Amino acid sequence: MEERTLLTLVFSSLVILAETIAQKHAIEIYSLHVDCKVTSRFAHTIITSKIANRASESREATFEVELPKTAFITNFSMSIDGKVYPGIIKEKASAQREYDTAISRGQSAGLVKITGRKLEQFHVSVSIAATSKVTFELMYEELLKRQLGKFKLLIKVRPKQLVKHFQIDVHIFEPQGIRFLETDSTFMTNELTEALTKVQNETKAHILFKPTVDQQKINPEVDETLLNGDFVVRYDVKRVATAGDIQIVNGYFVHYFAPQEMPAFPKNVIFVIDRSGSMAGRKIEQTRAALLKILQDLHPEDHFSFITFNSKVVEWKSSLLQATAENVASATGFMQTLSASGGTDINRALLTAVGLLDKTEKLPERSVSMIILLTDGQPTSGESNVEVIQENIQNAVNGKYALFCLGFGFDVSYKFLEKMALSNGGIARRIYENSDAALQLQGFYQEVATPTLMKIEMQYPENAVEGLTKNNFKLFFEGSELIVSGKISNELDLLPVEIKAQSHASDLTLKEEANVKEKEQVFQNRSYIFGNFIERLWAYLTIQQLLEKSISAQEEDQKALEAQALELSLQYSFVTPLTSMVVTKPTGQQQMELVNKPTEADNEKPSSFPVGDAYRLRSRSPPVARLRDTMRAQPLANEYPQLLLQLPKQNEIICLNTDGKAQPSVHLLSDPEQGLTVMGKLGDRRNHFVQFEIIYVNPPVQIHVSTDEILLSHNNESTRLPWTESATSSIHGLRVSVEKERSITASLSDTVTVKISFVKFPDDFLGLYFLNTDHFSDKVSGVLGQFYSKAQFENNSKINQRADERLLSVSGSEHRVTRQYKKDYRLESTSDPVPCWSIHVTP
Repeated sequence: MEERTLLTLVFSSLVILAETIAQKHAIEIYSLHVDCKVTSRFAHTIITSKIANRASESREATFEVELPKTAFITNFSMSIDGKVYPGIIKEKASAQREYDTAISRGQSAGLVKITGRKLEQFHVSVSIAATSKVTFELMYEELLKRQLGKFKLLIKVRPKQLVKHFQIDVHIFEPQGIRFLETDSTFMTNELTEALTKVQNETKAHILFKPTVDQQKINPEVDETLLNGDFVVRYDVKRVATAGDIQIVNGYFVHYFAPQEMPAFPKNVIFVIDRSGSMAGRKIEQTRAALLKILQDLHPEDHFSFITFNSKVVEWKSSLLQATAENVASATGFMQTLSASGGTDINRALLTAVGLLDKTEKLPERSVSMIILLTDGQPTSGESNVEVIQENIQNAVNGKYALFCLGFGFDVSYKFLEKMALSNGGIARRIYENSDAALQLQGFYQEVATPTLMKIEMQYPENAVEGLTKNNFKLFFEGSELIVSGKISNELDLLPVEIKAQSHASDLTLKEEANVKEKEQVFQNRSYIFGNFIERLWAYLTIQQLLEKSISAQEEDQKALEAQALELSLQYSFVTPLTSMVVTKPTGQQQMELVNKPTEADNEKPSSFPVGDAYRLRSRSPPVARLRDTMRAQPLANEYPQLLLQLPKQNEIICLNTDGKAQPSVHLLSDPEQGLTVMGKLGDRRNHFVQFEIIYVNPPVQIHVSTDEILLSHNNESTRLPWTESATSSIHGLRVSVEKERSITASLSDTVTVKISFVKFPDDFLGLYFLNTDHFSDKVSGVLGQFYSKAQFENNSKINQRADERLLSVSGSEHRVTRQYKKDYRLESTSDPVPCWSIHVTP
């Protein structure tokens, strides 16, 4: 019987091209083309943007693209008036030395930034003369990973203006055959649907999205674009061969193995949950919500238990219990009591989990045992040396179990968790501190919830195959896919493969034999196939696995692995963590930029302006003082705005500064329908807020927040909450949560949530922001409040603006605002700095 699997092709590329133009058509994107060719899971993408300066003076043109974290940039170029400025990929240290020389001549640093959970940002700006044109072209490649039975092709589009020639081409070629194909979009209208065409046959598909300027408009009277959201392609393939599918091009092969409809192993899973003080508030609530849902998803044949830890380690039960309805109900009650306080003893918690698995009797003979750790911080209690902890856990696990490490937020050491997970047959994942954190936790569990094979060996003839990628796998989860690639000898006519594995029912041996010439013929004379794609796929996969292996390797082995990865990165022109791309600029501008490839762990390092991991290149020539700022390890307080907010229903952020020092307090916000007022006080010696008063009408509560303490007042009684420890207090439905030395959150049902961050570098100050702002009424007022009801950007072609200036109408008054980058004090943010429109107001 034909085996089928739903595959969703995943490919992410967010295109954000050019800052919003200040004068209509001054900087015009007249052509934007996204061309994606996906051949057997390997995606090759070229993004081309053509921009013209219609002004009578020089202007800055900007090209910004968000691409998947797992992608490697392979080429970038700018073409200005016929002259091409290419990017050149070099060994990272060599490129840095060359770049340091450029910095010494007064040029600014090229910077890298992570902009989201799965995306990195490439950003370049260049000044172009009046009436001149520039063409930007970026190319990158990625081997798509299968998760939960789906590969998903996602193109996020936000050009910020109407584009005369806008086009997205997606070409898909699957030799196995395409069984199912669909497209979707968050911005699609009936008019835009007419711009979408789809052509498909047995093995290939072409999706074309080519809207006219009129189709792009929000309405015929307004020159604003509808193109702001997700463009998604999903498809599945036909699967017949039980031993997977082998494809061969020019002496390189790739073998995909994803068996379907196999019975799942029973799981023995221990959840090790951090309940230290830093988990207080929303984190522990989201963790509880996720675990309650996960409990309902356990199979009756599974066994499970919980270990919670702070400075102390608590076992829910002395052994693992079967997931019966009664035991799940008991565990649900235990989860409801989960609270947070104290330190973080990761070492003892994990050793306790291993010991619990070791001593539990009567577990199913053929079953999969795993430990899932969730923590949001560093080890602070018990053993705190991360190298000792890693060694202790590896010795205790000894290959018997799989360890998965989830890091909640950015206070964790991701390198520590990643090394510990990879050394023990698992993976690490960051959970982002956003409103959907519970869904992130559930999503991860679903990925590992259904193991169907273990101890998988994919064997090929040793004398006929070289450069083989990883071919032994500890576990196979339903909905994932195993991939092996290598180079075969010229003399080989038949490529045999033998797969050995353990299933729930028995030991398996699967055999397949691929005819080399017949397989190569499949890819002959295909105009939509890019080059030697399997060879590039092999290089990509080999580099990824060498870098992953180096994480848990000893120092000497680590150097050898990185040397191999570097050699391949240079040979195949990939920007990886070991290489950099040097981008040259026209004479008279910054002559050189440096593009580095970030890693997830890089996102935690104290960093300069901007912080994080994006491919970011800026072409301005900043003053010497600004250059010095870029080299500081810690942010300056004046790099933060006094106030920061996102305009309702607009994807624009405002950085607000106010002259309030002469007043005892600044009236920031009042909303009579919400029964909420917020006042603020600026510091005597610093231009930031050091006190806030949050006043609720119902219940009648006043919250005084300063850099020293938090004071709750209700019915003539006061409760003091210090910043030095995490705590939660509830007053008639109003919940006030303090995260130790980080933030305070005040939340009330059907009301805006007030959040205040405690920022410590270099002087203590407070950062105010709001969540759930759709609850604000149209009566909200105040220095800050007016922006939530009475702020609107003007479409001003009547004034001569630059691309980094706009007019903002607030409460009937027009303000000229400028585009700047500021440090982001919001804890939910994964982006630092934040691009915002800066405005100065007087109370």
